Order: sequence, then structure tokens, then C-alpha cells
Amino acid sequence: MTTKPLQNILLITADQWRGECLSALGHPCVKTPHLDALIAESVVFENHYSVCAPCGPARASLLTGMYLQNHRSCRNGTPLDERHTNIALEARKAGYQPVLFGYTDTSRDPRTTDPELLKRDLYEGVLPGFKVETLLLDNSEPWIADLKAKGYDVPAALDDIYRPLGDYPDAENRGRTFPPPFYRADDSRTAFLTDQVTAYLSQQDQGWFAHVSHLRPHPPFIAPEPYNTMYAAADVPPPVRAASPDAEASAHPWLACALDDMGDWFDPWMQATMKDDSYDRDALQVRATYYGLISKVDHYIGKLIDHLKQTGAYEETLIIFTTDHGELLGDHWLFGKRGYFDQSYRIPLIIRDPRRAADSTRGQHIKAFTESVDITPTLLEWMGLAIPRQCDGRSLLGFCHGSPPADWRTEVHWEYDYRDVTDPRMEKRLGITMDQCAMNIIRDENFKYVHFNGLPPLFFDQRKDPDNFHNLANDPAYTAQMLTYTQKLLSWRMQNDERVLTGMQLTPDGVAERG
Repeated sequence: MTTKPLQNILLITADQWRGECLSALGHPCVKTPHLDALIAESVVFENHYSVCAPCGPARASLLTGMYLQNHRSCRNGTPLDERHTNIALEARKAGYQPVLFGYTDTSRDPRTTDPELLKRDLYEGVLPGFKVETLLLDNSEPWIADLKAKGYDVPAALDDIYRPLGDYPDAENRGRTFPPPFYRADDSRTAFLTDQVTAYLSQQDQGWFAHVSHLRPHPPFIAPEPYNTMYAAADVPPPVRAASPDAEASAHPWLACALDDMGDWFDPWMQATMKDDSYDRDALQVRATYYGLISKVDHYIGKLIDHLKQTGAYEETLIIFTTDHGELLGDHWLFGKRGYFDQSYRIPLIIRDPRRAADSTRGQHIKAFTESVDITPTLLEWMGLAIPRQCDGRSLLGFCHGSPPADWRTEVHWEYDYRDVTDPRMEKRLGITMDQCAMNIIRDENFKYVHFNGLPPLFFDQRKDPDNFHNLANDPAYTAQMLTYTQKLLSWRMQNDERVLTGMQLTPDGVAERG
């Protein structure tokens, strides 16, 4: 009897990509023709959220299927407990040999790792189970070597690689992120990684599992030609924010600290501050450049998909495109990914299942709330593997096959841990301990409740105030509603406490187990 070959798996992640930034979702500016074409043959999840930020915690959740409250890798550099399994280790049970292009941003467990290795990798360890094909960490060594091999005069300092060109035409009339870098788009890190992937896949038989992890549109906010001019700052949607940083800061003590913690510098690469007269112009240009970076990633994803089609692998490949978290992009006077704002957590998710079971749903837009912890269970079910009890998410294959679960969640949840082990200034200013530096959020179509450990709560009416400017936590008219959401949040945390062994019981007949 012959065994049918495994089908391929392509898991593509971008970094810091806002959920609405797909032209297929109606964004007023961003053009993503290649992902739009993929969406037409896939299922796109319009209300998909990361369950935590920043990069390390978000990717730990994505690749283990666990909420932050359980994996506890709460900041970039917080170790991920080695006892947790992950998608790469589980996929090996199905016969796959998962390979990595890029990075996973997961931090090694110091209790079982050589101290010298910890110093080298910092928060950029590779998740166990992945075989590294091309490792692109912050130092970008393979890409820089490629630039040098192509004859570029590469600056010695990493930051200088992302400096805008001087004396660039019309630069004085644009924001600081308008000029391009010294390298061409086809020689960019995104292009380099794509070339590495296609070269590898050209040598593979069916049955591969590739995780392709792109850095962009993550800062530095600098885009090569033609992507630096693709969007005009005058045409982009302006940031959603209060009248001034001080007005924004008055909303909550944590927000005041976040604005202060961010400092005057909102992008160290472009040397711009909130105090500059050019701040508004620069902030709009950042958006235009960010959109250009998105279109650049879209272009090279298109090249990868074209390669799959040309080699006959497309119809044998499960394709998932998502990202780790979003980007505030000047909303609420903030940049980066932090806090309780949707912009930091709502992210894209596209799933193309090549099997016939998914034919009836191709092109569908799913409105249900989904979470990043759902990706690992989805992949496991697709591979025919059991879903470990550590997984807090649920498989999305039912949506892809036209049979969504009747008991699907009606809200999303996320967590943000803002501790800094090396710098206690924020906790001292707020009058809380390091372990109190956390917030939990529950949000549905109607309301958002934000619970702070040791600080006042926030409560927003999502229908009347989708941008979260008017805190209703102290409004007596909303007391009962807020209590309901407080109880929902507590129930969610209780239901999702760590449970790897809680479904087991030792009996005279052996170990009894129930999933």
C-alpha cells in the first residue's frame, strides 16, 4: 500500500501589520493586489486579533496556541518555558520537518541553555522544532553579506543601513521618512528572504513545512524606491488622537506614563520629536512610508505564490498569512504596539486550504472574532493531529469548510504586560510593583473593558466611541454593564487557567484522562 504524500504548509508572518491594511478590506489607500488575489481564493478573517504584544510574547502565543497568562513570556526577552510544546514540535509527529526563514523572536529557557548562547541570542532564539534555513535576526547578517556580495558599500553600523539618502529630490518638502535607503527594492531584506525561500522550495519534494517570517512593515520606517513614493502623505488618513499629548495623557495614569516612556523620539532612525514644528508632517509621512512597506511585502509574497504556481505546488499547499501584532502609527500620539488600543492588536489573517472541503468558502469574509492562539490548533487539525490541552485557541477549519462552530466566542481578549525588569521607573511612577504591570482586555461589538492590576479600570462604548476617548468606568449609568464585562473577563481567565495535567487523575486502574 502506498502512502499519499503530505501536502505542504506555508506559514507567512509579517511584523507589525495593522489589520485594516488590505485593499480587499476597503482600506482607502493601501494597495495589496497579491494578497487580494489570495483572499479571493481563501477565507479572510476581518476581526482577527493578537492576544498580546510585543513581538516575542505575540509569537509565543501564535506558535504555541497559548494565552500570555499561561506561557508567561510576557516581554521581549522573557524566556519561554521549555516544557511547552509548539507547532514545529507537533508537526514533526505528522512527518513534517518544519524549516524557518527569518526569526521567531522566542527567548530560550536559561535553565537549560548554555549561558554564552543566551548572550548571543538575547530575545531572538529559535523556537525548538524548527530547522533553520535562513536566520535573519536584528543584525541581518546573511542579508548584509548579500548586499556586500552585490557590490554595495554597506555602512559598518547597523542603524546606518536604514538612514535615508541625503540630497534626495523633494525631500525638504516631505517628511523625514520620505527618502529611500541606499539599496534597491530587489536587494532589500524582504526580497532577499523571498529569494532564499524560492531557492529552497525549488529543491524540495512535496511534504514541506516552511515558516517565512518577514520583518516589514516593522520600523525602521524607510522604504526603497518605488515604495517610498507610492503613497503621498497628503492622502493618508490622519492619526486618531486627542487635541494634544497632554489631553491624551489625562485619560489614564498608564497612558500618561506610556506617552512619557515613549519619550520625545517617535522614530530614532529619522531623528524626529513631538516638539518639532514638522511633527504633523512627519507623522503623516510615516504612515505613507508604512503603507509603502506593506505594498513591498505584498509584492514579494506575490512572487512567492507565483513560484508555487509555476512549480505546481500551489494546489498542494496550505497557505496562512498573518502577523504578530499591529502598529499604533501615531494614533493616540503613540507609535509601536502597546496598551489597550485595537490598532495594536487587530491583525490580518488569510487562510487558503487547497483541499476540496474548502471550495465552498473561497473568497468569504468572516466577521466572527478570532484570536492568534487559533492558528496552532488550526494547523494541527489540518495535519490530523490531536490538539494538546495546553492550547487555549480553537481550530478555524470549520470556518474554512463552511461549518463554523455554533458555540464560537462572541468577544476577543488580549493582555499587555508592561514590566521592565531592567528599568523600574514606570512602576515607581505608578506606585505599583513589577508583577502588577499588566492589563487585561475584553472587547466585543458593544463594549471594551480594560482591567489594570493596581490601577483604575477603563470602559468604552464601542458603538458610540470606537476610538476609545470617553471612559465610562465612573459613569453610574454604565456600572451594571461594566460589572457584566468584569465578570466575563474573570470567567475567561478562570476557564483558561493552565490545564495540561488537570484533565488527568491517578486511579487504581491507571491514569484516567478526559480532554
